[in-house]
Amino acid sequence: MSRDITFTFNGNLLTLTVEDHWTLLHLIREELGYTGTKEGCGSGECGACTVIVDGAAVNSCLYLAAEINGRSLVTIEGLAAADGTLHPIQRAFVDHGGIQCGFCSPGMIMSAKALLDENSHAAEPEILEAIAGNLCRCTGYVQIIESIKAVSGGEPEGPRVVAWRGDDPHPRS
Repeated sequence: MSRDITFTFNGNLLTLTVEDHWTLLHLIREELGYTGTKEGCGSGECGACTVIVDGAAVNSCLYLAAEINGRSLVTIEGLAAADGTLHPIQRAFVDHGGIQCGFCSPGMIMSAKALLDENSHAAEPEILEAIAGNLCRCTGYVQIIESIKAVSGGEPEGPRVVAWRGDDPHPRS
């Protein structure tokens, strides 16, 4: 069965016909063509598909598309300015090495954005709780946490300094 829904998508009002069985992840990636939101596990365990619905971070793989009716949805693509300028949390992830392979980054960034919208001066325990549902297989989370702290006031602004010799495949902080 299908139904018409109207919702705000990255600041734009949309009306679409959706199938009752579609997830929000399917709607975003397959119907709207926005591929920044990733499918990892498909069961709400990894956080790769995290988006923001009415200010809250949600796993789009578990959220039915029809339930977005009347709500506001923001994906990773909706954070950057129209001219391509990165949102401060996106910029912090770049500057502080919070992006490794990049697969988990959109979900991590969206979880961090939801936290910082609620508490702009979040401390490390709150940051850890906010990203607890997001898995990263590349890092020990240190750079991710540093990135979020940089925006929350937990660390001075500026890029992380990395010492690296061109012949050394393993840069060190």
